[in-house]
Amino acid sequence: MFHFDNDLVFGFMVFAIPIIAIAGGITAGIVRTLGQQRLAELAARERLAAIERGIDPSKLPPPPSLGGASTFMASNDPRHRAQGLMIGGLVTLAVGIGLSVLIWTNSEESHGWAVGLIPGLVGVALLLSAWIVWPKGSNGGVAAPGK
Repeated sequence: MFHFDNDLVFGFMVFAIPIIAIAGGITAGIVRTLGQQRLAELAARERLAAIERGIDPSKLPPPPSLGGASTFMASNDPRHRAQGLMIGGLVTLAVGIGLSVLIWTNSEESHGWAVGLIPGLVGVALLLSAWIVWPKGSNGGVAAPGK
């Protein structure tokens, strides 16, 4: 009968999580780039078909760009920035709470749960940053959807 060694499993997980996160980030970047390229290709085909049908090219919308200000990270829209901070804050806060609960329930040390305070407080700081940079409007602090 095979017996799992908890230290071995924990040691494996410590290295597996960052490797999976890095591989997932690279994969997401590749998929996003391929999607943007496909969108630009379809827009170019649609534009050529419209020109072949005799539509004036000046009346057509501009083709989508593959980068620059249209990408999420380069966007100057404060709502995008605040939304990114809010999502990051919620995820990091949830990781901190989950880590604290996991260590509290499975550890024999009395103060091991405090390890979860680090990501938890980072999550709170990101949520506070999202609140600070959220665009303030005349309608109770929330910007109108069209502005």
